[in-house]
Amino acid sequence: LYTLYGILLIAFLMLVIVTAFITVALTYFQLAIEDHRWWWRSFFSGGATGLFVYTYCFFYYFGRSGMFGFLQTSFFFGYMLIASYA
Repeated sequence: LYTLYGILLIAFLMLVIVTAFITVALTYFQLAIEDHRWWWRSFFSGGATGLFVYTYCFFYYFGRSGMFGFLQTSFFFGYMLIASYA
């Protein structure tokens, strides 16, 4: 569990749990004020976390990593897109 993949799994699970809790809380707030368009805002509040993760991957790729080349770029952004969508 103390390997790189174990720590990444724990971080991913924490991200999923926090996203779920925030989505439930914001949906509750929308229902409490009797907003009849609550379903779109509940969808976007959960999707905002994925958008943040994918935006942060651009900062990480260009600012922190030493990666270059077409293959590394396509693999990195492709896998990050899949992880952000999940």
